[in-house]
Amino acid sequence: MKSRRIQPIFVLLGVFLSDAWEWMESDKSRRSVLASRRLQQEEPRSFDVIRRKVLYGQDGLHSSCGKKYCGRGRRCIVNKETKEPECVCLEDCKPSYMPVCGSDGKFYENHCELHRASCLQKKKVYIVHSKDCFFKGDICTMADYSRLKSILLDLQAHRLAQHRDTTDNQISQKRFLVEDMFKYLDRDSDGRLGSSELAQLMKQEDLDDDFLDCMPEDLLRFDDYNNDGYLTLPEFYTAFQVVQLMLPEEQNVTTVTVTVGLSAVLTCAIHGFLRPPIIWKRNGVALNFLDLEDINDFGEDDSLYITKVTTIHLGNYTCHAFGYEELYQTHILQVNVPPVIRVYPETQAQEPGVSASLKCHAEGIPNPKITWLKNGIDIMPKLPKQLLLLANGSELHIPSVRYEDTGAYTCIAKNEVGVDEDISSLFVEDSARKTLANILWREAGLSVGNMFYVFSDDGITIIQPTDCEIRRHIKPSEKIFTSYEEICLGAGGESFQSCLWASAVNVRDKYIYVTQPKQNRVLIVDIQTQKVKQSLDVDSLPAKLFYDKSHDQVWVLSWGDIQKSHSTLQVISEASTGDDQHVIRTPFKGVDDFFIPPTNLIINHVRFGFIFNRSNSALHKIDLETVTPIKTISFMNYGCIPQSMACTHLGGYFFVQCKKNTSISESLQLVIDSVTDTVIGPNSNISGKPYISPDGRYLVSTDEDTGRIQIQAINFQGKIEMIYNLQTNLLISDLTFQASFSEGNQYYIYVTSHLQTDVLFVDLSTGRMGMLKNLKDPIASKDWPWDSQNRIIRDSGLFGQYLITPANESLFVINGRQNTLHCEVSGMRRGNTVVWIGDI
Repeated sequence: MKSRRIQPIFVLLGVFLSDAWEWMESDKSRRSVLASRRLQQEEPRSFDVIRRKVLYGQDGLHSSCGKKYCGRGRRCIVNKETKEPECVCLEDCKPSYMPVCGSDGKFYENHCELHRASCLQKKKVYIVHSKDCFFKGDICTMADYSRLKSILLDLQAHRLAQHRDTTDNQISQKRFLVEDMFKYLDRDSDGRLGSSELAQLMKQEDLDDDFLDCMPEDLLRFDDYNNDGYLTLPEFYTAFQVVQLMLPEEQNVTTVTVTVGLSAVLTCAIHGFLRPPIIWKRNGVALNFLDLEDINDFGEDDSLYITKVTTIHLGNYTCHAFGYEELYQTHILQVNVPPVIRVYPETQAQEPGVSASLKCHAEGIPNPKITWLKNGIDIMPKLPKQLLLLANGSELHIPSVRYEDTGAYTCIAKNEVGVDEDISSLFVEDSARKTLANILWREAGLSVGNMFYVFSDDGITIIQPTDCEIRRHIKPSEKIFTSYEEICLGAGGESFQSCLWASAVNVRDKYIYVTQPKQNRVLIVDIQTQKVKQSLDVDSLPAKLFYDKSHDQVWVLSWGDIQKSHSTLQVISEASTGDDQHVIRTPFKGVDDFFIPPTNLIINHVRFGFIFNRSNSALHKIDLETVTPIKTISFMNYGCIPQSMACTHLGGYFFVQCKKNTSISESLQLVIDSVTDTVIGPNSNISGKPYISPDGRYLVSTDEDTGRIQIQAINFQGKIEMIYNLQTNLLISDLTFQASFSEGNQYYIYVTSHLQTDVLFVDLSTGRMGMLKNLKDPIASKDWPWDSQNRIIRDSGLFGQYLITPANESLFVINGRQNTLHCEVSGMRRGNTVVWIGDI
């Protein structure tokens, strides 16, 4: 406010002083002579003017005022009692703006005001030519001016106490007081306040001249923006900072829809006189004061500008004027995503009479609609009897194929912002006729793909789940291709030593990286040759691996010792090349665990990960590409020590499982907004370990102590909604998702136990539960120190229907389509490290 008021004065004075100063100094002597002559010429004329006013009836007297010279700032009157002329101070001056500085250090709007002040103060005040007066010598400072206005408001409120508005809205009260004060001062009701009307306020309120360093007339100095010598009601509003804000009711909530990858502009509809700057918030966090890479520009109209919108940006944004939070507008940002699809298989050959399925998985926002073409012709209008569409068109099933079913089947997924398509080819042939397509299909890797790779005490076992067939067994005594060491050191002969594994990851269906914690190394298994290709030495006790697909890196967490007293993080770069990999040590120390968000069809690149220590109330954000720390997110206010994490790309939420605190009965789950990296707060009354469905739309939280399972949904507006709670008697070990075969965009969950032999499955769309009984005892927790999941459960990817879970001495294969036990593979001890390899 100060800069707006003073700046016009500075501009004017800057021109006046810079142009005139030199002239005044150089011509001082000449001006002295001219002033003397002008005084001789002007005095008779000024006397004559005063004399004529008195003679024509001013003050109702005929007297000798014409011979009385009073000087500037004064005027002559005839005393009614003595009948003698005398000089009095002028009541006011004609409004004009020709600023001058007085020898008293004060700033005056014109010469008349200076001389009038000299008269009132009964001391000589003369004009001084000093820049200090304009810039530093003003006794009425901004602080004094603000105090003056506060006092005037208080006086007005006191004067109207009996008629005071009793509303609780302080803004409305202030506006009422200012309007009423303006009417009170505007005696002639012309809608303007002059200096004389403002001066009357001092007399009417009986204010002492020395009570303030500012006077009501200073309102003209500071807030007469057009410099016309008067204050209008809008200028009066400005002086007292009365803000008038409006928001049309129909714009309280507005929806903005943007296609992913484009920019979004959210414009606040709050408007009005003297509107302060607009503050934008997301999840209660002000965005204006954050240095955000993708929200970095607030336009001249205070619009919010988001560059390259992704699904993490969807959700609610609110805007309000600074200092006026009670009036706000909500913008619902919806992000549309064109469909992205995958078909399976790309090519297949079947004999007549057998069944065949062609699957198409599509994701997008809104949910895409799926249609099928056969050899370019739409089959949907007249679907042949031998073709069945399942799960909202996601699967095209043929119970008994015929020769005429051979063809190229095109899956088309379409929503309002785009379309995607892919082809799945089917060849129907005699077993005696081996067509080129069938040969190519079989040589493409069917014999090594669509398998579970199980790492147990007895080496590596490759299982084909459809027929529960062991396709290959890599024994502990087999050699590593590059070093010619045994796969499990000390194996073979009388010194037989069983293998010990901890964690394994699939690297683009080309390699499997698996840790051998007791041997301080990572083995690389070549999928195509089904052999162990290479070993990499890492820090002591490697316990956890994760494959960062975005940067083609395998992250290795080594404990140092079983107490995790010297834990380190290492990175294996260019993991999918399979040639001369080397280990990079990171600068992070004391790491208990780390979390890197997974990719999916919509989110195919991840930039940041998190590391944490289970004794510290904080998360540390890291840049995955540069392997450097970015920032720390503190949980001290919540008493939260992070244990595990999950994330959804819908709204960009991270869910953090917190360690139980003795001061509360249950553990806490916190929610972080990845856009601002701030803690939103607790996730309602949810507790336990979080799991997110592959499409990001379901959050399942499991409490391994109580057996409670809580299911929430995240919609396309980023809203988290509770669906239902399930109470089980399981001491939960692990959980995975299985796509529904009857309904599109839906899932089942499968849950295992630390101690019990049963496996729970739940249809998330209905909450219907079932149990697979007596799958034998799990591995004892003492025999699996690497994490809390002593009984894992693994699914078979995007299109698979089989799941696998180990018992202590065997493996169980589950048919996810039918929710039944498929088979048991015996003779495998401690097979708790499992990797699925898809169609390669």
